[in-house]
Amino acid sequence: MTILTMSDLDLKGKRVLIREDFNVPIKNGVVTSDLRIRAALPTIKLALKKGAKVMLMSHLGRPPEGAYDPNFSLAPVAQQLSKLLKMDVPLITNWIGGVNMGEAPVVLLENVRFNHGETDNNVELSKKMAHLCDVFVMDAFATSHRAESSTCGVIKYAKEACAGPLLLSELDALNKIMEKPAHPVVAIVGGSKVSTKLALLDSLVKKVDHLIIGGGIANTFLAADGYTVGKSLYEPDLIDEAERLTIEAKNRGAEIPQPIDVVTAEKFSEDAEDSIRLVSQIDDNEKIFDIGPDTIKLFTGIIKKAKTILWNGPVGAFEIDKFSKGTEAIARAVADSKGFKVAGGGDTLAAIEKYKIDGKIDYISTGGGAFLTVLEGKKLPVIAALEERYSKNEAVA
Repeated sequence: MTILTMSDLDLKGKRVLIREDFNVPIKNGVVTSDLRIRAALPTIKLALKKGAKVMLMSHLGRPPEGAYDPNFSLAPVAQQLSKLLKMDVPLITNWIGGVNMGEAPVVLLENVRFNHGETDNNVELSKKMAHLCDVFVMDAFATSHRAESSTCGVIKYAKEACAGPLLLSELDALNKIMEKPAHPVVAIVGGSKVSTKLALLDSLVKKVDHLIIGGGIANTFLAADGYTVGKSLYEPDLIDEAERLTIEAKNRGAEIPQPIDVVTAEKFSEDAEDSIRLVSQIDDNEKIFDIGPDTIKLFTGIIKKAKTILWNGPVGAFEIDKFSKGTEAIARAVADSKGFKVAGGGDTLAAIEKYKIDGKIDYISTGGGAFLTVLEGKKLPVIAALEERYSKNEAVA
């Protein structure tokens, strides 16, 4: 990967447009989790230290494109940024035709998705964004799997375009996991469906020593082993894929450990009557919502011996306390491990925050789809755009 980086450039006196990912949860006008905002602070502070006039842009949610919607305004993000940076960060609402920063060293531009053509990577919109700045910095790893005007399009037309420190640090951490990891390598993959993570499982089964699966994904593997999973979510049409992955793991001396026992109930609610069942004893009217105590011992024992850990997804419905013991145990085992640990994905971040273990994870990825794209062995569109831009600059030089 040969691309220009922000640290390569002299930014003194230049107008620098930085694409960050401030797509954060907001309730009653207040940011409820500022993890992604805090992750961007080193980039912002470095640009300011280099003497740049900084413009920040991001999307928030999925508003109807092309029109202002106060429900998706970045105003709460501007307030949180002001607190974290200890300086006023004005929110600029009408910015696509030009930005008057005044004396402010840093401003936040209103939701990029209020501009028609953003998600379609519209050429004219991309050019307008590019004309705002002397240097464009792509720093939003979490959106780097999307070819949009504010991610890929502006790279093509800006005077200079480069990668930011957050984007690079995310890629470095994932490359450490995927290219030359210390063994044994353990991957923990949770989720509702095999189909949504089949490419990831396919990639990981070729690299890891233990592939721990949870949630609805595990139910499909249990069904593939001949167990009845009651009314649990599973994908009967992907049983063959589960069998193939299990055989592929065994053929290279790896393992996909199966649950021994599970926590079941007839409904997903706080007042549901839950039971611990061996996987061979699940009733037809029950659903699996968590792993059981013997499975917790098995999985945490594997994690304890790992030298490299990748965690993507909870192993149960941890939103409800009675179904959260498995995910909490996995989270604490990962946190206590002496191995190199990388975690990512929206539900994983929620679990990390719930159990307050963020300080014990070596790298927490801010990306969801981008995180999976890299782990699946695919190239991110943004990286391809930065590489193309760099090669063209070299050719001209």
